[in-house]
Amino acid sequence: MSKLKVAYQLYSARDDVEKGMLPVLKKLAKMGYDGVEFAGFFGHSAKEINEMLAETKLKAASSHVPVAEMKKDLDGVIAFHKKIGCKHIAVPYLEEAYRPGQPGFADMIRFLFEAGRKCCRQGIKLLYHNHDFEFVKVSGMYGLDFMYASLPEKYLQTEIDTCWVKYAGVDPVSYVKQYKGRAPVLHLKDYNGVHSDTAPYALIGLDDTQASTESTFAFRPFGHGVQDVKALLKAGQEAKVQWFVVEQDESKDMPALKAAELSLRSIRENS
Repeated sequence: MSKLKVAYQLYSARDDVEKGMLPVLKKLAKMGYDGVEFAGFFGHSAKEINEMLAETKLKAASSHVPVAEMKKDLDGVIAFHKKIGCKHIAVPYLEEAYRPGQPGFADMIRFLFEAGRKCCRQGIKLLYHNHDFEFVKVSGMYGLDFMYASLPEKYLQTEIDTCWVKYAGVDPVSYVKQYKGRAPVLHLKDYNGVHSDTAPYALIGLDDTQASTESTFAFRPFGHGVQDVKALLKAGQEAKVQWFVVEQDESKDMPALKAAELSLRSIRENS
């Protein structure tokens, strides 16, 4: 396989980023990461973000933007991301009322259509980042598939989170291949454990909804859990993934950036 472009989801090291984004970016660049995926900008202006990216030679691969923020000022969101050269904006999470099987799901699809159309007109690709709750059946198919079937590809593309696909009981390798050509950004995430009634989410921007992690479940550096690393990387290339993004919601037994280093090493050794 050719050298993959690998980015790091900064939410994974949010406590470090809160103390100082530039030192984190410098460490990631030194490890060999090619870019970063943002989850908020911690008060930095577009000019400041550009200066940090230029200094570290990292690219703005993509960015997670909560639905509420998009609804409030999508034009401003798009303008900011254009200034930093970020061509992928991802919906990171849906509140329960808007999930597949809930009354608000149809409204969410309409919103994604309008948001995706506006992004498309500005040269931005709107993505959707899944958890496991999209793998309930809607009209005979998974809610996530229903969402993608309902919207034009040019208005909504995938950011498949391989951890949550597998956690839901679906083969992530096959699922990535299913969206060949519609998967510009892919989340590489690993874990040990089994599915339980308590979803072990650490949710972006939703401090009051964090669920306690079950003792049977633990996020792990990519390549140090249950995922088939080689098969996923190969599937990603076959699906024409542009950016492979390392994400680890929590790192309890080592510093987040140490886990980031282990994940990148697994990717480079297996690609």
